[in-house]
Amino acid sequence: MKRSTANIIREYGPFAGVDGVHGVTYDGHHVWFASGDKLNALDPASGKTLRSIDVAAHAGTAFDGQHLFQIAEDRIQKIDPQTGQVLATIPAPGSGNSGLAWAEGTLWVGQYRDRKIHQVDPQTGAILRTIESNRFVTGVTWIDGELWHGTWEGDESELRRLDPRTGAVLESLEMPPGVGVSGLESDGAERFFCGGGGSGKLRAVHRPKRDAVAGSDS
Repeated sequence: MKRSTANIIREYGPFAGVDGVHGVTYDGHHVWFASGDKLNALDPASGKTLRSIDVAAHAGTAFDGQHLFQIAEDRIQKIDPQTGQVLATIPAPGSGNSGLAWAEGTLWVGQYRDRKIHQVDPQTGAILRTIESNRFVTGVTWIDGELWHGTWEGDESELRRLDPRTGAVLESLEMPPGVGVSGLESDGAERFFCGGGGSGKLRAVHRPKRDAVAGSDS
């Protein structure tokens, strides 16, 4: 496994009225982050929060290219980002759901204490596949066929790239001591956006380039 120290390239926040940053997603223009009772749209260039949607938002957030998905306790809500209206609801798998991502036409749900990532049917909530991790799972994201998840145990947090077939850890980016990762999302290029939990901050972390050798394991 390749280990390195995470390169934090920018910090956002803390934000007024936000006690914690939970789920994080990116719609191509704005970073959306869940803050308990709101989903907030942040301009990553200016660092300004542009708008918010009043909705239960205590865990993972995802974007499918058109709609936002938000974990709200035992369910996942599909939300119109323009109106804030909840369009549909599906059951979330089990309890302790944390991260949420969209990839391959399906939702991927992290379960914190169960140390699992479930691939879920976005229409029914049915579990299609389960990937085991050996650490607590916080945020989840896919980028260029790579599956990454955040982990946060005690004072230690990292971003980990897993083999989506076996769950084996292929790469680890270690966050500085005391800097946790709650939500996780890629911008589709060279940045990860990481929720900072109770710090009320959002951080951009540089995504390392894959070399030719590393690229052969996917």
